[in-house]
Amino acid sequence: MTQKHTTPDGLVIVDKPSGFTSHDVVAKMRGIAKTRRVGHAGTLDPMATGVLVLGVERATKLLGHLALTEKEYLGTVRLGQTTLTDDAEGEITSSTDASKVTRDAIDAGIAKLTGDIMQVPSKVSAIKINGVRSYKRAREGEEFEIPARPVTISSFAVYDVRDAVAEDGTPVLDLVVSVVCSSGTYIRALARDLGAGLGVGGHLTALRRTRVGPYKLDAAKTLDQLQQDLTVMPIAEAATAAFPRWQVDAKRARLLLNGVRLEIPDEYAGAGPVGVFDHEGRFLALVEEHRGKAKSLAVFG
Repeated sequence: MTQKHTTPDGLVIVDKPSGFTSHDVVAKMRGIAKTRRVGHAGTLDPMATGVLVLGVERATKLLGHLALTEKEYLGTVRLGQTTLTDDAEGEITSSTDASKVTRDAIDAGIAKLTGDIMQVPSKVSAIKINGVRSYKRAREGEEFEIPARPVTISSFAVYDVRDAVAEDGTPVLDLVVSVVCSSGTYIRALARDLGAGLGVGGHLTALRRTRVGPYKLDAAKTLDQLQQDLTVMPIAEAATAAFPRWQVDAKRARLLLNGVRLEIPDEYAGAGPVGVFDHEGRFLALVEEHRGKAKSLAVFG
């Protein structure tokens, strides 16, 4: 009899290549990990590279909770041109000489886009409006509005401003930026809004995600590396990195796994998801405080 292949439960931190959709990466990982149970937390546009968190087997249950964490990006914003998609994938819709835009004006524009802001997502995005994805409506030439939504930009910094000339001869400025933001933020919408505020238009020409929550680029592997050697972060280690840790004794562990809602210590009240571990360090469940009790979000024990 052939031995059954068992794929470990855990997270795989992928350094996504440009040109791949997040779903392409999931499909590739299903082949590498030899399991259908693979999902991802937080989509990356095809153009973007960098950290994409995948869950394998039972760790897929963690993904919805991880998708809500803070993200960090390095990108390039081109001032002087707008595109249909707000990034380099879309056709250019306007060109304006941006060579006279000053550093002071750029800094003031960035200050307006920092903190808690209302952001209108890009029209060519996966957001659903009345059940139809926004990009489908945009490609069919439909006129529609996407409601603005609150996002938090904790940090928006410019590292470098470079003079450049676009393909059509327009003098443009390329800004190398870093952004730390909440989930659901569109970096290409930031590029669009910065350019609009400066009166010259803007779009995103490159994007690399360097962090999702506690998972950083230095822990990420390319698909080729993972093909050679599948590196899975064990589910307990992944949970320890992402969530507060609550250790319970054997009796409480048994009650929890039998569906009993335990009294939760005050320190975890309002803390969002909390990882519950037994005294041997086994990851039992992800819980959340609800009226003083531990409400299970996902059980792993």
